[in-house]
Amino acid sequence: MNFLRRLKFNLWYLRKPAWDSGITPPELFQFIQSHPAGRAIDLGCGTGTNVITLAKTGWHVTGIDFASRAIQIARRKLKKQNISAKLLVGDVTNFKIDSQFELALDIGCFHGLENKADYLTQLERLLAPNGFWLMYGFFKPDPHLPGPGLVHSDLEMISAQALTLLSRSDGFDKKERPSAWFLFQKKK
Repeated sequence: MNFLRRLKFNLWYLRKPAWDSGITPPELFQFIQSHPAGRAIDLGCGTGTNVITLAKTGWHVTGIDFASRAIQIARRKLKKQNISAKLLVGDVTNFKIDSQFELALDIGCFHGLENKADYLTQLERLLAPNGFWLMYGFFKPDPHLPGPGLVHSDLEMISAQALTLLSRSDGFDKKERPSAWFLFQKKK
């Protein structure tokens, strides 16, 4: 992970970054209501809002983020609410964990990565057979411009994995960029 990028994210967490709303999205609540609790990992968990939501609903949760400042805040929030979860500072494209998960949650992490192929390799290893990947991302307005956002080739790369698209819900983010929620399931 690029040192300057990591530093920039940590500095954003000295205040409240725009993406850290502190609100669990309805799409996660819908998933929780329709699936039994199990093991979940929040990839790019930020300050732990969704780690807390999952833990409160009976999930055994691990959260990972490369911004150590975000993980510090998440640890304080968990302690304040007396919630147990595992929090890690690390790169979602390359970290070691000896568990598999029934749910991998990604709200705005995948679309910002430079190395999406390594992320998908890691995801394949992390997901239990028949596990789910609930992912939110916004699309780039121009696929040739640098910066975060999903492009058509990202979706093609995902479809080449051992993942089946179960649902896709298109919409717009706060900046009126096209975005979507995706629910994938790992093939056995």
